[in-house]
Amino acid sequence: MPKDTSIKTATLHRMVMADHMCPYGLKAKDLLERHGFVIEDHHLTNREEVDAFMAEHKVKTTPQIFFDGKRIGGYDDLSKHLGITTNAQDATTYKPVIALFTIAALMAIAVTWLSTGSVFSGRIIEFFISISMVLLGLQKLQDVERFATMFLNYDLLAQRWVRYGYIYPFVEAGAGLLMMAGVLTWISAPAALFVAGIGAISVFKAVYIDKRELKCACVGGDSKVPLGFVSLTENLMMVGMALWMISKL
Repeated sequence: MPKDTSIKTATLHRMVMADHMCPYGLKAKDLLERHGFVIEDHHLTNREEVDAFMAEHKVKTTPQIFFDGKRIGGYDDLSKHLGITTNAQDATTYKPVIALFTIAALMAIAVTWLSTGSVFSGRIIEFFISISMVLLGLQKLQDVERFATMFLNYDLLAQRWVRYGYIYPFVEAGAGLLMMAGVLTWISAPAALFVAGIGAISVFKAVYIDKRELKCACVGGDSKVPLGFVSLTENLMMVGMALWMISKL
């Protein structure tokens, strides 16, 4: 009986141990299933099986995928083979800031509704900016060392006083929290105005005057967000919020 060539088959070898299940093996299995493959799923259940498999096929990692006996490679190789472009290690993306500002907007709507009973309130803008400041500060506080290092690439004050890079996340998050609560404005507004003003000038100089292509430290030290319009907007929002809060004193 002739083989049905319309059925796509793949052989997958992946680690499935009592104390470890390879995440890339699961991702490879899911990717193959989503592309309509019938999978012959081979589990490597202990270290000896893994070592023997890698020695036999002269590979250093698992999972390994085969089509009709021909080795395709691991998960990244499979993605390329199926025409799926994976992000390069240094590729730029706006996804982190889009996600952050989207969550900040939804949180602002929720807080405005809870505090005023309506979303049609001028406070929604205040909540959006202050929540964004807290979330951005939190991203930086996850790894202050890496943030401070990336920050040194373009911030004018940090380049003169290195410790400023370590202080900045605390000022940003702290000012955002105080603004959100509407307390100690005489502290939070000038602090936000100071750091955001320096930030706006630094970004403008680096991007629009010096024409440098850098990554922005706005969402942390491992950021792949390009330094530019978004970074400048973040700082200008903080400046605007600070001036607004000062005018209300």
